[in-house]
Amino acid sequence: MTKKSNKTILIVEDESVLNEAYQITLAQAGYDIISAFDGKEALELVEEVSPDIILLDLRMPVLDGIGFLKEFDSEAHPKTKIIVFSNYDMQKEIDEAYELGADKYILKAWASPKELIKIVKDTLEQSD
Repeated sequence: MTKKSNKTILIVEDESVLNEAYQITLAQAGYDIISAFDGKEALELVEEVSPDIILLDLRMPVLDGIGFLKEFDSEAHPKTKIIVFSNYDMQKEIDEAYELGADKYILKAWASPKELIKIVKDTLEQSD
């Protein structure tokens, strides 16, 4: 049985199959998981639970990742790390995401479940 880490990850991904896959992968690694399917829903969840990490898709309906980053109050959540991920190598959006406070960028196609767990673990260790 996997030991619980007491770290919370918010997954913000509009594709339900990917959202569920990330939830399963990270829950099996011992993390507490909450999820949203767009940036607006994620902003509401962040007010209820201050996650340790937000895995944020850039392309979503209602409110995309850049819109989320523009509205996210990093001063209210100073310990929250944001990992932006997308299926597209969109340099302009990636640069904008970093300018708005993203900590890392991952191209989804390159992130196997094992690599995703390592990226999350490394990000959490850097913030401790």
